Amino acid sequence: MSTTNTNSGSGTGKRVISFHYTLTNTQGEVIDTSRDSEQPFSFLEGTGQIIPGLEKPMALLSVGDKRKIEVEAVDAYGEHNAELIVEVPRTKLPNADELSEGDQFQATGPNNEMLLFRVIEIKGEDVKLDGNHPLAGEKLFFDVEVIQMRDATHEEVAHGHAHGEGGHHH
Repeated sequence: MSTTNTNSGSGTGKRVISFHYTLTNTQGEVIDTSRDSEQPFSFLEGTGQIIPGLEKPMALLSVGDKRKIEVEAVDAYGEHNAELIVEVPRTKLPNADELSEGDQFQATGPNNEMLLFRVIEIKGEDVKLDGNHPLAGEKLFFDVEVIQMRDATHEEVAHGHAHGEGGHHH
């Protein structure tokens, strides 16, 4: 007699990879780290939850592996795009009277995609906005340690993200 555990995740063809990381820039400054948390970061392979330049090499590692992974800008948050820097009248923006440099807000792009803009300069009644990711154009350096790899559950694949420790909780 054979039994099947529907929660095992076997047969999904995808894995949940949990890892600790420290992200630095070319100057060696720490941009982000999971090492301050007890829980590693977890992602579901093939869902775009992490940048492609990190996901590809992570897929080749095993539990316990530690690696330094360099990711070129094009495989991270893309090259800096000058067309995503725009100047608009202050009156066209939400909370126009309270705007400060560094503020962020979402706007709908030409293809109905959501774009995140940062206020980079305020000149009188004109506001310069940058729609590039703050790390666009930067080469990134990850110091990673793989903590766990497991088959994704059918529910995780259906939802498009990892559940449980280090992942998403419903």
